[in-house]
Amino acid sequence: MPRNRTELCAAWKNRARALWPRAVAGYLWRSRGRNRMSAVQIVVVGGDSAQVAQVARELSDYGMEWRLRHAPGPADVPAPDAPDAPEVLVVSARESEGGGLPVLAALARRHSGTVRIQLMAPDSGHDLLDVLTNSHRMLNEPLEAMALIEAVESVAELRELLEDPALKQAIERVGTLPAAPRQYLALTALLRDPDSTAAQIAEVVGQDPTVAARVLRLSNSAYYSGGREISDLRTAVTRLGHNALRQLVLASEVFSVGPEADELRERALRISQLAGRLLAGPSADLAATAGLLAEVGLLLPRSAGIDPAVTPYSSTGAYLLGLWGLPGPIVEAVAFHDRPARVRGSFWVTGAVHVAAALVNGREPDEAYLRSVGQYDRLPRWREMAAAVA
Repeated sequence: MPRNRTELCAAWKNRARALWPRAVAGYLWRSRGRNRMSAVQIVVVGGDSAQVAQVARELSDYGMEWRLRHAPGPADVPAPDAPDAPEVLVVSARESEGGGLPVLAALARRHSGTVRIQLMAPDSGHDLLDVLTNSHRMLNEPLEAMALIEAVESVAELRELLEDPALKQAIERVGTLPAAPRQYLALTALLRDPDSTAAQIAEVVGQDPTVAARVLRLSNSAYYSGGREISDLRTAVTRLGHNALRQLVLASEVFSVGPEADELRERALRISQLAGRLLAGPSADLAATAGLLAEVGLLLPRSAGIDPAVTPYSSTGAYLLGLWGLPGPIVEAVAFHDRPARVRGSFWVTGAVHVAAALVNGREPDEAYLRSVGQYDRLPRWREMAAAVA
């Protein structure tokens, strides 16, 4: 273990150089058609310029050839076609200092191909799915160099996987891909609207009789009903709550056809339920959604000739979710839930989905991975939780 700052910097230099060709350089430079030894251009929008300068010095200490600059506001960010256009945008949480979610949304429209990271105050109260509509990652403010390195590497590695020519060729053999879950996407947009009503939500749910029937059945279960029968959708959607309603609609819509649809849907709901319990706070909803979609790659027909030993269902599923436009952490969790050690950072959505999918399917989670993220001691309790959702 490094004993002081000098040893810590040396350790990170070695790690950075080892990871450099595979992750960040591998995707970012090829996507720009630039020399792979060029410095990554990172612009931090808003916030404290002194803090940005401190992070830039730490990146240099860690051996990262990244150019980190501060932009007081969105108007100071170079245009996408400028020679110094950013490959990574980091947006401060503080609207009063040139950042915030409105700035993130504007930059997402202007820099659609750029990696975008939103800084968040710990007590912001924002819906994570809402934030991730326009960003690839979220980090705590103030920005830290190590967290930035891990976030950029993870996004780059996911993009590298999704742009793998072998994966694209495998997908092309499928022919017609499953359509995006339009009802779920419409419902999600409506639930984000603070002015939406229970009647409007019930109207969206009622567009599919099968989904409406499942919503009514669940709302009348012992867990939700409290002994009072519910016969109308408006009351049902109010009783279930937004998160449970969103997961049920997504499962019903995605796993709606095919000989194994019922089995996949029931297993998906169990994985979702368990994954959501492994994380706290707003992250639980992300984990529940990712867990619900962990096996979506199994929807692709076997007749397409995709070799699972070469192209695992996790990769094809992640590719499909990327086409549907789902948030990056959900796509990443589906892509790597069967190989969680490839995701850098602490135990989060991918780790929760890995544990949930393994336990629901009767497999052992990756012990080495759980030890590396300091979660192995929780495994006995998680096994008990998995038995409860069986």
